[in-house]
Amino acid sequence: MEVIPAIDIKDGACVRLYQGDFAQETIYSSDPVSVARQWEEMGASRIHLVDLNGALTAI
Repeated sequence: MEVIPAIDIKDGACVRLYQGDFAQETIYSSDPVSVARQWEEMGASRIHLVDLNGALTAI
């Protein structure tokens, strides 16, 4: 089994939404590239990136 880490990005920062609520977010890092590199250093061969701004405004 392969574990694929996810990085949710909103306004250029790595965030986690509380129950999908865009008004309730926790910012974990302002540098998504650094977070991706950390996952790579820990052995991740893939990363699931989520553009929350795009998801919110998509029609």
